[in-house]
Amino acid sequence: RGETSPDKHYKVFEKDQDIFLKDLQSQQITHITQTSEDENQPRFLQDESKIPKVLFWKKDTLFMNQSGQLSELTQLIAEDEPKNKPDYSYLDTKQQAYFETLREIHHNKKLVKQRDKTLPKFHSRPFYLGADTQIIEKLVNPSGEFVVLVVQEKSYKSGPEGKLARFVTDSGYIDIETVRTRVGQNPLAPQYLMLLDLNNHTQIQLPYDALEDIHKDRLFDERKAATKWHMAHGASKEKAEELTLAPNTRAVTISNLQWSTDGMSAAVMLRAIDNKDRWIATLDLKTGRLKQQHQLTDQAWINWDFNEMGWLKNSHTLWYLSEESGFSHLYLRDTLSRKTRQITQGKWEVSHPVPTQDGQTIYFRANVEHPGKYEIYAVDVKTKKMTPITHLGGNNDFQLAGDEKHLLINHSTNIRQNEIYLKDLTKTQPALAITDTMSAEYKAIDWLSPEIVDVPSSHVKQDIKAKFYKPKDFDPSKKYPAVFFVHGAGYLQNSDLGWSYYYHEMMFHTLLVNQGYLVLDMDYRGSAGYGRDWRTAIYRNMGHPEVEDLKDGVNWLAKNWSVDPKKVGVYGGSYGGFLTYMSLFTEPDLFAAGAALRPVADWSHYNHEYSSNILNTPNIDPIAYERSSPIEYVDGLKKPLLIMSGMLDDNVFFQDSIRIVQALIEHKNPNFQLAVYPMERHSFHIASSWLDEYRRIYKLMNENLK
Repeated sequence: RGETSPDKHYKVFEKDQDIFLKDLQSQQITHITQTSEDENQPRFLQDESKIPKVLFWKKDTLFMNQSGQLSELTQLIAEDEPKNKPDYSYLDTKQQAYFETLREIHHNKKLVKQRDKTLPKFHSRPFYLGADTQIIEKLVNPSGEFVVLVVQEKSYKSGPEGKLARFVTDSGYIDIETVRTRVGQNPLAPQYLMLLDLNNHTQIQLPYDALEDIHKDRLFDERKAATKWHMAHGASKEKAEELTLAPNTRAVTISNLQWSTDGMSAAVMLRAIDNKDRWIATLDLKTGRLKQQHQLTDQAWINWDFNEMGWLKNSHTLWYLSEESGFSHLYLRDTLSRKTRQITQGKWEVSHPVPTQDGQTIYFRANVEHPGKYEIYAVDVKTKKMTPITHLGGNNDFQLAGDEKHLLINHSTNIRQNEIYLKDLTKTQPALAITDTMSAEYKAIDWLSPEIVDVPSSHVKQDIKAKFYKPKDFDPSKKYPAVFFVHGAGYLQNSDLGWSYYYHEMMFHTLLVNQGYLVLDMDYRGSAGYGRDWRTAIYRNMGHPEVEDLKDGVNWLAKNWSVDPKKVGVYGGSYGGFLTYMSLFTEPDLFAAGAALRPVADWSHYNHEYSSNILNTPNIDPIAYERSSPIEYVDGLKKPLLIMSGMLDDNVFFQDSIRIVQALIEHKNPNFQLAVYPMERHSFHIASSWLDEYRRIYKLMNENLK
C-alpha cells in the first residue's frame, strides 16, 4: 500500500503513524518522520523535479519533505480569525491620551510589526476555518496547490446518549457506560465542502445547487401520513407539523473524495441524509463550483455497499459502481464529453473494482455463475470484454500487486476458512495455495458441508437461496425434526459457498444433523447478493416478507424432505433474533419453539445509520416503525421462547430484551425464558458464554421438537 512516484522509482507509505520513503531500485527505506505524533496521508508532489517531494499531514498541518528538509505549507485552525485591529473603545483612547508610557509601548509594537514584515517567513500563513468547524476529511491535490476539506459543525448534537450498566466490575460497584443515541434523535450532521487555494490563500464553501433534486422532498407522502398519525396520538397540529417539517435543501454526507491524477479536478460522492439520492460530482477549480456527473435515486434507500469510485489515468474519466440496473455494475463517465458507458451487465453483482495504472483494465469480484460463488474477473474498458481470472469456486477476494503481474487471493469454502492463493497474471496456470492454516484437530472432524438449494417463493418470482444441512444417510421413510437458523444483519449473504461469519453455527449445525435434525439457513428477502429488488423488499415493512420466506421454507421441508411441520424450531441472533420474535409473535403456529439471541425488539431504539435507511425516522414514518417492531406483537406468543442477551451489548441494547420481558409479563404470558450474559457485548468473546448459549438452544430444541 502507499503511493508510487510518477517515475516509478519511489514509493511512499505510512506505517505506525510515521512516513517512509522506499527506493524501488535499491530497496532502501528511509524514515521521513520519526515522532510520537500521527503523520498520515503521504503523497508525492507532482512537479518537474527528479528529487522526490513528499506531502503529508501532521494533525491539521500540511508539510513537504525534500531530501530530509521539512517545510510547512499550511495549517488549518478551527477557530475564528483573530482581529488585526482592536475594536474602538472610549476608555482605550483616553488611556493613550493620558499616559506617555502607554503611547511608547504602542509605538514600539508598530515598529516590531513593520520589521517582521521584512523578515523571511519560516511558517505558512494559516487558514482560520471558524470556531464551530470540525474537520472530517482533508485532501491535498498532487501539485500541492489546493486542499479540499469535508467539514461539519462542531457544536452539532446527535441527541441524548444511551446508558448501560456494568454489574461485574473490578471494584464491586456498578459502572455506568455511555453508548450510542437512538434513531431519529437527530439526523446525521450535515457536511460541507471547502476549497482552499494555498497560493492565493483563499477559501470558499462549495454550494450544492448543481445537484439535481437537492431541494426535492422524497418523503412528502410519508410526512403527510405521519402528521395525521402524530395528531391521532395526542400531538397538536403545530407540533405534528414541526416533527415532520421538510427542509428547503436536503442535507448530505460526503465520502469518496479523490483528486484526479493531474490534480486539476476532484471527484466527490455525496449522499442525501434521507438516504434517497447519491450524487457524484467533480470540482471545477476555475469556478469553485461542483458539476454533477451522476445521480442515483432509490425511493427505498441507497445501498451502503457498492459506493466505490475513482479516476482513470487520463484524469477525465471516472469509474464507479451503481445499482441503477437493479444489480451493482461498473460504469465509466467521461467528464469532458459528459457521456456514460456501462461496462458490465447481467443479473449478478460487481464489487471491489481495481483499475490498472494505465487505466486499460479493471479487476473486480463478482458472482456471475451463481449468486453464492464469487470469482475474480478482468474487464477491458474499451471493448468491455470480460475475462475470468480465477476458477477456484467458493468465495474469493483479492489484492492486485504493485507490479500488476500477480494477484493475492483470499479463498474460502463453506468448511475451510480463508487461505491465501497466488495467481500469476502472466501465465495460464491456476492460482496456487500458499497458506494452510486449518489445524489438524479441525481437519480431523467430518464437518457437514451444506448444499445450496432453491426454495420456491409463494410471494415473488425468485427462488430463495438457502443452506441445507441433512445427514448423509437421509431416510425418506422417516419423519425428521428441523431447525431454522436465521442470519443476522439483514443485509448479509449467508447462503454462499464461502466461509461464513457464522462458523460457530456451521459447527453447531453439524452437531444437530448428527443428532437427527435437518437444518435450513435461508437468505430471506432483504439479504445481500441478489440485487436491488431483493434488498429493498423490506422497505418500511421489516419482519413480514422475511417471515413469509421462512414459512415457504417450512413448507418446502415438509413437502420434499420428510419434515414434520409441527416439529420445526428457529433461532438466530441480532436481526435473526428480531425475525425469531416476528415469527413467533406474528405466525404463532409456524415454529414449535424459538431462541432469540441479541434481538431487536423495537427499531425506534436502534441506531440511526441502519434504521433510518430502511424505515426512515420515527418522526417522519412512525407507521413503518409500528409495523416493523416486535414489541407491537407480543400478544401473539404461544410457543416457548428463549431470549438471550449480553448485558454489555452496545449495539442492540440489553434494555430491548428487558422491555420485551416486561411486555410479556403484562400480557400474563408464561411462555418465555431469559438468559443473561453479564460480561458480554453484542458479539460474545468468552468461551463459557458460547457454550452456555448453544447448550440452551440445544436443550430448547430437544424438549420441543423430539
